[in-house]
Amino acid sequence: MELHDENIFKIRSYQSAVNTIDRGDVSIEGKNLQELQEINGIGKSIAEVIHALETTGTSPYMEELLAKTPIGILEVLEIKGLGPKKVKVLWEELNITSIHELMEACQSGQVAKTKGFGEKTQESIIQSLEFRASNQGKWLYADIEDAMIRFQEKVKSVKGVEAVTPVGEFARKLEIIESVEWLIATTDHTAVISDFSSMENIEQNKKSSSPFKWRGKMLDPEIALLIHFTQPTEFIKEKIIRTGSKAHLLYPLMDHKPFIELLREGEDFYNEEEAYRKAGLPWIPEELREGYFEFEWAKENKIQNLLEEKDLKGILHNHSTYSDGKHSLRQMAEYCKELGYEYLGISDHSRTASYAGGLEIEKVQLQQKEIDELNKELAPFKIFKGIESDILLDGSLDYPDEVLKSFDFIVSSIHSSLGMDRKKATARLLKAIENPYTTILGHPTGRLLLRREGYPIDHKAIIDACAKFNVIIEINANPWRLDLDWRWIQYAMEKGVRLSINPDAHEMEGYADMRYGVLVGRKGGLTTDMTFNALSLAEMEDYLMNRKNKFS
Repeated sequence: MELHDENIFKIRSYQSAVNTIDRGDVSIEGKNLQELQEINGIGKSIAEVIHALETTGTSPYMEELLAKTPIGILEVLEIKGLGPKKVKVLWEELNITSIHELMEACQSGQVAKTKGFGEKTQESIIQSLEFRASNQGKWLYADIEDAMIRFQEKVKSVKGVEAVTPVGEFARKLEIIESVEWLIATTDHTAVISDFSSMENIEQNKKSSSPFKWRGKMLDPEIALLIHFTQPTEFIKEKIIRTGSKAHLLYPLMDHKPFIELLREGEDFYNEEEAYRKAGLPWIPEELREGYFEFEWAKENKIQNLLEEKDLKGILHNHSTYSDGKHSLRQMAEYCKELGYEYLGISDHSRTASYAGGLEIEKVQLQQKEIDELNKELAPFKIFKGIESDILLDGSLDYPDEVLKSFDFIVSSIHSSLGMDRKKATARLLKAIENPYTTILGHPTGRLLLRREGYPIDHKAIIDACAKFNVIIEINANPWRLDLDWRWIQYAMEKGVRLSINPDAHEMEGYADMRYGVLVGRKGGLTTDMTFNALSLAEMEDYLMNRKNKFS
């Protein structure tokens, strides 16, 4: 609508309706036109669009807009930093209607010469386009997990398949997956491959396939598939070899022989535990087989201390309808309690995040009063009073001290002015870490996997400062973030810095993301004793109270 200069008041009415649906406790599913119009902010024309979308999957108005919009323009609209107004200028003045044309115009300098753009904007567009191109065909682990579970069940039912398991990066639960590999045990791989050709939702690349490898792709979601075949007697050995990274397999063990050599010369194994035992080690979980630290850990019997979901006692960093959450404080608390947790940390956006309904001081006081009332009602379950305080450009937090001291904990995060170089970003975070009211450093790099690169930071300097000022570092469990990156967890633990698995939940269903935070935590070797929210309610109360008393 903005792209085609529709009436500004009409645009605002649609935005208002979206906000009502997203942030209110309302459902638009299964409602007739009259019932839709009874929802505040939804008039007759919008009700008709909603009803058409639900019953037909489209609407006359949307089809009208799409009919006069080149398909490539919809892709251009997805580029970071390009809103409808700028895209309209590029379309009308430079006749840009695709990603390819946009890159060519940037490389030739035409975009920089266009009014309202300039060199800086042009360079930013180029970086976004290159980042987008480098991530084509890649998926978040969380987004394909269910599809792969269904695929595995389907393969199990194929005649002649005795066993099937994921291997490669998917088995190691990497946060970004480029290709999903499988290992199938069968005594007749030719017949199995033949049956695969008639299977729905997959397509073979016959040119790159071979007698013992099926190559192709899944169609929905579209991702590359590589299927290895082996004899049932070789299945366990091949599973370990196909799962481990190169560094894991080449790690020198007995008589300086690499691990893979010990596997190759060994007999057939009954299970994985037996194979690792032959190498003089306890079993190493799949997600750890990256060749970083797992062998040293295994030798010291530390793997048994790895974090598990059941170890988490509470959920911190969550949003409610007080800011940009979908569910009320009561709903978020009651569902958290229903899931078996002992406490909830509510940390709505602070006042600088006006775009997300950030809390002005009066609203903070109102929320804290409601928390006190709910705590009486829900005891022994407890809601801790928190806030996600924006780290301003100079590194300060966006409330005066008298307000900051009213919270039980504070998650300090950067949400604005993300185009910083390494020096500025690091200095900004260091200033926030030094602030005595910062309890947890939220999503340290601000990255959105496959969507946006994080701002560059000196991880060692940040972690060292957190150790010095006793600040927890968040592992944001949202699958788009998973930030702190798991590759820095070991260094944080070595420095004595605790980590908190936080879902950054904006609705009750968001609590389920805790699973992905635990997965990447385990990849980095996170142990229960170094996990902040593995503390019991009593331990968390003591910790937060002692910290407040120290700085009061």
